[in-house]
Amino acid sequence: MKKDSFLSNTWKHRSHLLMCIPAVLILFLFSYMPIFGLMGAFKDFKTKLGLWNSPWCGFENFKFLIASGSIFKRITLNTLKYYFIFTILGTFLNIVLAISIDQLMFKRLGKVMQSIMIIPVFVSFAAVTFIVNAFLSSGGIVNHIITRFGGESISWYTSPKYWTTILTIVKIWNSVGYGSVLYMSVLAGIDTQLYEAAQIDGANKWQQIWHITIPSLIPMITIMLLLSVGGIMRSDTGLFYQVTRNTGGLYSTTQVIDSYVLHSIKTEPKLGYSMAASLFQSVVGLVLILIANFTVKKISPEDSLF
Repeated sequence: MKKDSFLSNTWKHRSHLLMCIPAVLILFLFSYMPIFGLMGAFKDFKTKLGLWNSPWCGFENFKFLIASGSIFKRITLNTLKYYFIFTILGTFLNIVLAISIDQLMFKRLGKVMQSIMIIPVFVSFAAVTFIVNAFLSSGGIVNHIITRFGGESISWYTSPKYWTTILTIVKIWNSVGYGSVLYMSVLAGIDTQLYEAAQIDGANKWQQIWHITIPSLIPMITIMLLLSVGGIMRSDTGLFYQVTRNTGGLYSTTQVIDSYVLHSIKTEPKLGYSMAASLFQSVVGLVLILIANFTVKKISPEDSLF
């Protein structure tokens, strides 16, 4: 009886199951299959021998990160620095942008703006590299403007002090429009009667935003911040490796763990390096997300992930 009930229920929801298949396959291929490759972090990988038959080497693959001393410290601090800058500034701008579009009187204009702002996320960083170069090259747009106003042109690709700001601008341009969509979906679900009641009580627009809109966004903000903590040690390789053109003179402010690993693999090809770095990043991310979720659960249990 139970078997028949299960089969009939499965057949009844067959369309939903079919829709789930692509997501399940992607999750399996990119989240579960790579788990078997973690042993490569502890092996001296040989292409001819394959992963299973390559000799074990203990923690030797981790030494290229840890034994580098000052380099490891620099790339770790850069990784954390950019994570906090991108997360704090990005979250703030996502919320501001979502609220601004939601409060527009002309809803059609809001939809057009939303569509335009999503476009940058589909532009690869390989293309962004050429755009940035057009602005920052010796004869680029920015230097042309500076010289027109009597200033001296700047050699951007040999001046690391400017690149924290440059990379932040590029990242915000690329991600904020898409990130605001999640918050707009929450705003669309807020009961309009709350705003109507606030208007009757004499609340102006700013008071409505502060007392109704922002509190409604807090659960989504908390979830997004918790999820982002898991990737605190990961960075966008395209941004830090391609946009900077992997220029050695900029490493002090632009090189992060991912771009360092990619550079190391290209100069000294060892697959075990990338596996060790990925395992290190994953373990740190897991520990941090558990700590963050535990903290949120103590303060506000309903906003925690689990």
